[in-house]
Amino acid sequence: MLRLGIPVIGVTDLPRAVTFWTEALDLVAAEEWRSATWRTLHHADGSGRALALMLSDSPPEPRPRLHLDLFTDSAEEQRAEVGRLTALGARPVDWELYPPQPDFVVLADPDDNLFCVVDLSNAPSGGGPVP
Repeated sequence: MLRLGIPVIGVTDLPRAVTFWTEALDLVAAEEWRSATWRTLHHADGSGRALALMLSDSPPEPRPRLHLDLFTDSAEEQRAEVGRLTALGARPVDWELYPPQPDFVVLADPDDNLFCVVDLSNAPSGGGPVP
């Protein structure tokens, strides 16, 4: 039976990416499948795989069709997390496609891969935090 594995991010500097994403999402670098071109990151609580990083020669996409959404539960938490991620090496992106009242902030990781920090309290569904 086919099942979804883990998201993989292409990076140009594997050690830098490991540092950024482990600190950003409280993950740990695992020895599983480790090589010069690959690192698997696990949840710090031991619940399994979360993300993979793969060495890549291709440039990041300026408008990727697939990206990570990182969730927060309030605008205050979103601002704090954007600040924390920026301090870790992410950078804000001047995103020309923001809607009039966005519930997300677009950032780029140190390898210029785009991702979003979403305020679920302001999400279009209005449903608040995901249980």
